[in-house]
Amino acid sequence: MITTEAIWQTLETVCDPEVPVLTVLDLGVVRDVFFDKKAQTWQVVITPTYSGCPAMNTIEVNIRAALQERGVENLTVTTVLSPAWTTDWLTEAGKQKLLAYGIAPPIGRASEDKNVLFQEEKKVGCPQCNSLNTKLLSQFGSTACK
Repeated sequence: MITTEAIWQTLETVCDPEVPVLTVLDLGVVRDVFFDKKAQTWQVVITPTYSGCPAMNTIEVNIRAALQERGVENLTVTTVLSPAWTTDWLTEAGKQKLLAYGIAPPIGRASEDKNVLFQEEKKVGCPQCNSLNTKLLSQFGSTACK
C-alpha cells in the first residue's frame, strides 16, 4: 500500500541534477505531497529555486521515475511559483552537505540579507579553508563564497 510517508521517503532518494549531493527534500523544492481523492491521483507540489530553473524538468522526470519504480501509477507533479523559493527552505542537513561538497551554504535567514544595505556585510567562511577573507559576488549564484 502506498502512503504519504512512503512517498516522502522515496523523494529523499531523488537528487538535484545540478548539485547531486542534495536531494529535492534537502533543497526544500518539494512543498507538499497528498492524495487527491476526487482525481484519484497522488499530487507532488514542487517550487523551483528560481523561476526558469532549467533543472526543474529533470527533477520532475526523476520524481516520476522514482515514484513509478515504487508502484505509484497515478501521479501529478505540479510546479508552483508562489510563494517563491528561499534559501530558508534548505534543510540543515542540506546545508551541511553543501559545505562538505565545497559550496558555502547560506548563513542565517534570507530575510536578514536585506539588511546588508544598512549594516556591515556578513562574512561567509570559505568551504575549502574556513577563511573569512571572502567577498560576496552575487546573492543569486551557486555559492555565497568566491
